[in-house]
Amino acid sequence: MAECQLGALQVLYLSENKLNGTFPESLGRLAELVALFLDQNFLEGVISEERFANFTKLKILDLSQNQLILNLTSDWIPPFQLQGLVISSYKLGPRFTAWLRMLKNVSHLDISSTGISDTIPDWFWRSFSQIWYFDISSNGITGSVPDLTNFINLGYFNLRSNHFEGPLPNFNSLRLWLLDLSNNSFSGAVHLDIGKSMPDLEYLSLSTNNLSGEILLSRCHLRYGALDLSKNLLLGELPDCWNHSSLIIVMDFSSNNLSGSVSPSICSLGFLESLHLSNNNLSGELPSSLKSCERLNTLDLGQNRFTGKIPTWIGGSLLSLKILRLRSNKLVRNIPPNLSRLKALQILDLISNNLSGTIPSSFGNLTAMKVSGEMNGTILKNYTHCNENIQVTIKGIYIEYAILLPLVIIMDLSNNNLSGMIPEELISLFGLMSLNLSENHLTGEITEKIGALQQLESLDLSRNNLFGGIPSSMTNLTFLSYLNLSYNNLSGKVPSGNQFQTFIDSSIYAGNPDLCGFPLSQKCIDEGTIQGPNAIGGDEENDNAMDDGSEMEWLYMGMGLRFAVGFWIVFGHYYSIENREEPIFNI
Repeated sequence: MAECQLGALQVLYLSENKLNGTFPESLGRLAELVALFLDQNFLEGVISEERFANFTKLKILDLSQNQLILNLTSDWIPPFQLQGLVISSYKLGPRFTAWLRMLKNVSHLDISSTGISDTIPDWFWRSFSQIWYFDISSNGITGSVPDLTNFINLGYFNLRSNHFEGPLPNFNSLRLWLLDLSNNSFSGAVHLDIGKSMPDLEYLSLSTNNLSGEILLSRCHLRYGALDLSKNLLLGELPDCWNHSSLIIVMDFSSNNLSGSVSPSICSLGFLESLHLSNNNLSGELPSSLKSCERLNTLDLGQNRFTGKIPTWIGGSLLSLKILRLRSNKLVRNIPPNLSRLKALQILDLISNNLSGTIPSSFGNLTAMKVSGEMNGTILKNYTHCNENIQVTIKGIYIEYAILLPLVIIMDLSNNNLSGMIPEELISLFGLMSLNLSENHLTGEITEKIGALQQLESLDLSRNNLFGGIPSSMTNLTFLSYLNLSYNNLSGKVPSGNQFQTFIDSSIYAGNPDLCGFPLSQKCIDEGTIQGPNAIGGDEENDNAMDDGSEMEWLYMGMGLRFAVGFWIVFGHYYSIENREEPIFNI
């Protein structure tokens, strides 16, 4: 009886479990099966053509995100006519397999990340002209995209991370709700009517192409949830007509050649949570109109030419901010103490300005920095179609965080003209993973209480006027993998034990002539031996003391990222930022 019932099974849904082993041979006997969902498991092994021989009634097949291998010849004739095929992360390439041509009724096709490095054949566009969901992202596909006005059902169109080139295709009158052409080589101008011609569009990303020209006023007539034109060659000023748009949550025009100031009407976008305008040529003082963007979680105006002081209204009005990034501008005067009212702030990046005065002791009240980041937390509150992303400098590396961004808690005030002592109140920011106060004029001693910052992975206090000893409590910073204390006036013995035994590069302490002990060649007076893992006893004078006038370039780079969840790092290219060459990582 049970066999009869199983033999009549039409839908088998086993998605998002922890199933392992091979594709069961018994599944091939389910001749009545209409829909098979095995995605997001740990299945492995080879699926041959024989496994599909009895699936003559199959309409939906989702095998994505497993470790299975499809052993299908290019001239295989499928026994079914699928409506939905999802086999992302399988090995199909390097060429388009001909058996796809037989699936003429497909409305949902996902062959992303399948190793295809081929030009799309003409039959491909003809075969799938009735498609609704189309995802061929993260391959190496070349060529141009034809006129798609005949794709009247197309709603989801994702060509991200391929090698498409030429002008943007024509999308007039399509009912698209997602369009992602990012990370390709499209060129030319953005169509004048791209906003009005797709009234249902919720997500538009044309990022990382070679698009040029101005951002035309027609772009303001939008109802998108996310608009990303970053990393192109766009120029001119930002449009000042955003009162005609109502639903934009994420706006990213970063890394273009935009000039002028921030559009006064931009805060008429009542749902705006994320504003990225970094790495442009914007200038003037930070406009007071921004204080009306009360929903902002991310404000990124870094790497521009903004002048004047950091306005106090940031701490008075933008109380939802989680990320404030004003790095590499020309901002002056004191840091407003009322920034401490930003209770949700987890990234404060003010690097490379002309800020002066002292570090506000009120920063000890930054609530979100008092606890560790959580992976189940989010930066964007009301938008789930994309991850927020931000670039920061940590451990001497320029890193772009996206998926792991909720875990990141950073304070970077480096390369300014700050003076006075390091406020002891900062020691209450127990969640900090990176603290960078380097290249200022800070004085005083490093507090012994610094050992309480036990989440610290990166600490840079170099090139200040700090004096006294290195606190022995710093050996309690067991996650610390990057340390720079160079070019201060520190003295005494370098602590030993725990992580400090791994800091074998003496340049970490360069420019502090009164420091001694391992890994320095300077022997401490009360020692009979030189410290170090391979030290040999002796009492001779040290003839290799450091030259006070020399400046050693600090090359030490810690690579021990510690997270409570799985992580991956995709190495990017090297590029220049702030007149320094820094590697980029995407996380």
